[in-house]
Amino acid sequence: MLSMLNAVDTALYVWLAVLGIAVILIAVFIGIVPVGVWIKAMVSGAHISAIRLIGMKLRHIEVGMVVDSYINAKKAGVQLTIDDLETHYMAGGNVERVVDALITAHGAKISLTVETAKAIDLANRDILAAVKQSVNPVVITTPEISAFAKNGIELRVKARVTVQSNINKLIGGAGEDTIIARVGEGIVTTVGSADSHEDVLENPDLISKTVLDKGLDSGTAFTILSIDIADIDVGRNIGAKLQAERAEADMQIAQAKAEERRAMAIAAEQEMRAKTQEMRANLLDAESEVPRAISTAFTKGQIGVMDYYKMQNLLADTNMRNSLGAGDRSSKKHKSDKE
Repeated sequence: MLSMLNAVDTALYVWLAVLGIAVILIAVFIGIVPVGVWIKAMVSGAHISAIRLIGMKLRHIEVGMVVDSYINAKKAGVQLTIDDLETHYMAGGNVERVVDALITAHGAKISLTVETAKAIDLANRDILAAVKQSVNPVVITTPEISAFAKNGIELRVKARVTVQSNINKLIGGAGEDTIIARVGEGIVTTVGSADSHEDVLENPDLISKTVLDKGLDSGTAFTILSIDIADIDVGRNIGAKLQAERAEADMQIAQAKAEERRAMAIAAEQEMRAKTQEMRANLLDAESEVPRAISTAFTKGQIGVMDYYKMQNLLADTNMRNSLGAGDRSSKKHKSDKE
């Protein structure tokens, strides 16, 4: 009887030990495996093994977000694997945005592979916005662009550019800034080639046609669908301004030349005055020598008293004639002034 009790106690102890080990294993399993996420995946039809979930947790992957994105993709019919999402997360990509872009592209019948979507996202391009723009084109409004026609009249133009994303060119393709710059260049070229600003005002669609024909979307991440002129304002008359500035410059040049001629005339007059004064000084010097020469002639007996008186009479007669002539000239000048 005692041996039977011992056997029962032993079996009970064994069962208790087994039960304790099972409880410990279950606790460890629940602690390691995200059970809620695992059950959610099983119920959603996106089977993920517990071992993979443990590996994702050990690699510090945001398990709940990645599994939810995987379930959404499977429900939408997108063909991808949990490996695709794991590697993209570990590469620093945005898993949710990539999955949303794939779902949107799949619904819109747009060809977009998982690898392309991941590459675009890792290139820091918004793949979801690109897919949405591919489905629903967006309008880019350019800033006011100033251009001058050949007649010198300024036109200020605003344009609306309707673009559609080109997913195949998102990697390495230029963005909206390039589109705006190229459209602005096309507007300036078109207006600048017009003979008159009125030609552009009468046919604003001429700008749209010319710009579209240039293929401005080459090398960009967009396809230009249309270019519409939103507004045209008439600005400055640069031609008239340039003519006025040219006339002002010509006038300043003429004034400078006249001033130069005036300065040269003043210099010439001053030079003549200096020469006249020099001649007068020489004349005075010569006249001062006359008495000395007469005195020397008297001393040497070369002239007599009568010769001297004749010379004095000649000088007096000459001075009288000069004074009479000067009086006639002054009276004639006074008469002409009165007339």
